[in-house]
Amino acid sequence: MGKKNPYDSTIILSVATLVAIGIIMVFSSSYSHALVNMKDGYYFLKRIIIWAIIGTFAMIFCAKFPYWKWKKYANLLLIVSLALLVLVLTPIGKEVNGAQRWIGVGSISVMPSEVAKFAAIIFVSTSITRKKEKMQSFIYGVLPYLLFIGLFFGLIYQQPDFSTAFVVAVVIMSLVFVGGMKLSHFVGLASAGFAGIAAMIAYLFLSGNSYKAKRITAFLDPWADPSNTGFQAIQSLLAIGSGGLFGRGLGKSIQKHFYLPEPQTDFIFSIIGEELGFIGGTVVLLLFMVLIWRGVRIAINAPDLFSCLIATGFVAMLAVQVIINIAVVTSSMPVTGMPLPFISFGGNSLVIFMATAGILLNISRYTTFDRS
Repeated sequence: MGKKNPYDSTIILSVATLVAIGIIMVFSSSYSHALVNMKDGYYFLKRIIIWAIIGTFAMIFCAKFPYWKWKKYANLLLIVSLALLVLVLTPIGKEVNGAQRWIGVGSISVMPSEVAKFAAIIFVSTSITRKKEKMQSFIYGVLPYLLFIGLFFGLIYQQPDFSTAFVVAVVIMSLVFVGGMKLSHFVGLASAGFAGIAAMIAYLFLSGNSYKAKRITAFLDPWADPSNTGFQAIQSLLAIGSGGLFGRGLGKSIQKHFYLPEPQTDFIFSIIGEELGFIGGTVVLLLFMVLIWRGVRIAINAPDLFSCLIATGFVAMLAVQVIINIAVVTSSMPVTGMPLPFISFGGNSLVIFMATAGILLNISRYTTFDRS
């Protein structure tokens, strides 16, 4: 490896600012819920601070750990992640709000799908690097990764967690595309993917799957059923709309007081919009854009294919989750559970994103672009 450069300070500042905003907004959005249900208004604050500290150590470790050494652990990470995804579907898994997505004891739990995203990036990046000369072939280059997507998608979808399964699929396809697959193969698969989504939506309506079908109809017209299927979308829009340009003020949200479900997790951006207004929401989005931009630059200027793919995977995972979360809270797509990276309450997600940002920082030390 060549001479080491300084860490990318823009990434450090962006991540630190997003995490700080997340801690503040988790406390603001969760206080009432925690006080009534946990008898401790600081319940979520204390836990997100602990996870942020763990995430900081994970980020520091990954920033110092040479990125190329992750190749040695690719197979192990894959095996562990698949084992956890299987275990979560057994009686060991914990069910919360009708979804079985956690493994743990007491208040400590692990979300296998978050581990799976990290493992998929490392494993697929390693695999493509080792067989890059075969990536132009559909059968020997692309097909194995389609089967890999199917395996991960199937296990995560059973939890059920369609949004995370979708993120994993998009991230892996991004890696395969950057890894050298033919454009014709990519266009064909993308077309087949869109057709599959359309067929799935049609099947939901025709099969009488009322729960998922109602989510789609609620997206098309949330005011048709404002007290049930359209409730979350309407309350989210009310929160964002009432914030105006400058917001009601930090801590002064009305919707967080048992109007908007899950204000500290999936709908935390709605509370940001209500309390900090259009200006505050724009600042958060700009921070994400800066982080994505730096990640893309690192991927383009990466010293080798493996580091390029890891950086691509992180950027794809971050971008897709931000887009889905913002689209949901602004009623631009059907409601689905997707945390806002670095900001929503969720220890597993925070640690994984901070660890992956650490790997990105390590790669940045071997790139040659201007860091100003």
